[in-house]
Amino acid sequence: MNPRRLFMSSGLAAAASTLLPQQAFAADKLKIGFIYPGPIADSGWTYQHDLGRKMVEKEFGSKVETVFVEKVPESADAERVIRDLIATGCKMIFTTSFGFMDPTIKVAADFPNVVFEHCSGYKTAANVGIYQTRFYEGAYLLGILAGHKTKTNVLGYVAPFPIPEVIRNLDAFVLGAKSVNPKVTAKVVWVNTWYDPVKEQEAALSLINNGADMLYQNTDSTAVVQLAESKGVYAFGQDSDMSRFGPRAHLSGNTLNWGVYYVHKVRQLLEGKWKSEDTKWGMKEGIVQVVKPNKEVPAAALGVFDKTKTNILAGKFHPFTGPIKDTEGKMRVAAGKTISEDEIWQMKWYVDGIVGKQPT
Repeated sequence: MNPRRLFMSSGLAAAASTLLPQQAFAADKLKIGFIYPGPIADSGWTYQHDLGRKMVEKEFGSKVETVFVEKVPESADAERVIRDLIATGCKMIFTTSFGFMDPTIKVAADFPNVVFEHCSGYKTAANVGIYQTRFYEGAYLLGILAGHKTKTNVLGYVAPFPIPEVIRNLDAFVLGAKSVNPKVTAKVVWVNTWYDPVKEQEAALSLINNGADMLYQNTDSTAVVQLAESKGVYAFGQDSDMSRFGPRAHLSGNTLNWGVYYVHKVRQLLEGKWKSEDTKWGMKEGIVQVVKPNKEVPAAALGVFDKTKTNILAGKFHPFTGPIKDTEGKMRVAAGKTISEDEIWQMKWYVDGIVGKQPT
């Protein structure tokens, strides 16, 4: 499939008129573009973003038209795709992966009357907002289940790229596990891709062969869950509910409802209230959602899981509350203290219990 092909979500063709970001789209249809790093498929990161796009259509009906491009490389190709979307009349564009950051900023400078929203990055502009999730909240909860359920005390983590988004999820998962089982350690295999079922499965098999009986992933396909099902170990899905791909193995999953954010930002623009913001939402806002644990989870683990989830939702507990040491024994967060916001979003260190060195 040509990654630059535009997929229309409906037969509508009217484009929004050229307006400044702060002006409301009252009379004309707002055309919105989405670019995705992977295929939509039937689960995973891109699939969840596309569900969010569909929520926008359902919420606003004839006031909007959406288009999307899937499988866009996180390279100069992304810039060409963004420009193509603008050429077709898009006045709002969501770029949904970290690697789209620089292309988004570059194109935004050339089109000040187009609104951009970039996911997972840190660069903003007058017409560029950014958004991330507190995905680590769900990762900590999954760690609680892993710590209770493991027999080998070895957790396995299939990781894409060594960026803060991935490292803080890994750290939170291990912290959750160690909160109920101090004996656990975690091994990591970096696959340098967001979506490659073959590489993901090979990484998971390597982890199993090195003692892991609990597998977590920050990658996009269902390959890890499917392998866990076939090998008699357990796994946790990411981004989507992957339970149907491993009915026994899939203990729970860390999922995202991007639609609540997309509806919020589109409404802002339609009402003339959009502004560039740095938004970080989590479980409380409904963007991070954890799949109900399956029947393999023991009652003791479920009790801790539910209590911790309640406290996170109420703002009474933060996964990165000290004492927290890194793998070198350095105290990163003192007892009773909570890590700073800046440190969360720039996290580049492993918590104690993770085996091996980070890739450069």
